Amino acid sequence: MAQPSHVSPEEWAVRCDLAALYRLAALHGWDDLIFTHISARVPGPAHHFLINPYGMMFEEITASSLVKVDQAGAKVEPSDYDVNPAGFIIHSAVHEARESAQFVMHLHTVAGVAVSAQREGLLPISQHSLFPLASLSYHDYEGVALNPDEKVRLVTDLGNASLLMLRNHGLLTLGHSAADTFLKMFMLQRACEIQIAAQAGGAELIRISPAILAGIRAQSDKVMRGSGAGLAWPGLLRRLARQNPGHDT
Repeated sequence: MAQPSHVSPEEWAVRCDLAALYRLAALHGWDDLIFTHISARVPGPAHHFLINPYGMMFEEITASSLVKVDQAGAKVEPSDYDVNPAGFIIHSAVHEARESAQFVMHLHTVAGVAVSAQREGLLPISQHSLFPLASLSYHDYEGVALNPDEKVRLVTDLGNASLLMLRNHGLLTLGHSAADTFLKMFMLQRACEIQIAAQAGGAELIRISPAILAGIRAQSDKVMRGSGAGLAWPGLLRRLARQNPGHDT
């Protein structure tokens, strides 16, 4: 399917990137059937955003199938699908509060939920953990996210961070681009996987020193937002083209 005539080139580019994020999540085994969500701000002054059609598997999502909603969660354009109400609560909160949050990715991975249930959360025990720890905050579990009042507390807990661990629930990253948002999630998810694997060994864990963690904060923007994300993203799109083509239709 070609770009629809009523969709601007700018919005279509965002739609293609968001559909790619959904399919990449599925490709990496990060999906949870239909029950997590990734969103993107629609370019322009209307404060609309795009989210998955509730009921469609992540590997099926295309640029044209994404649902456009307003700040009240109402569909802006006709769609056969509704949106996940919990997804709307979480994503609308972040998009409203953070102008820089062009993309927001929320997942329920096994390793992510497992670490979110640990009192200390993410531990500084791997190189992968250092970059998330440079900009990671936590939000306590309040049940399924259906209460609009939770939005204020979620945003307060997020603060200026770009990665959020939702206790007993999962992981969230936000970024100025799809590439940026994906790389942050990749690093956070991989750090959680390493932590669970290291703990399973039963041996005493070696923690990286606070001085190194402090130093990595100065480098995190370069690694997480700069050339690292930009270099990886084209390769990820090539992988999609080989293994699950069609997201940009």
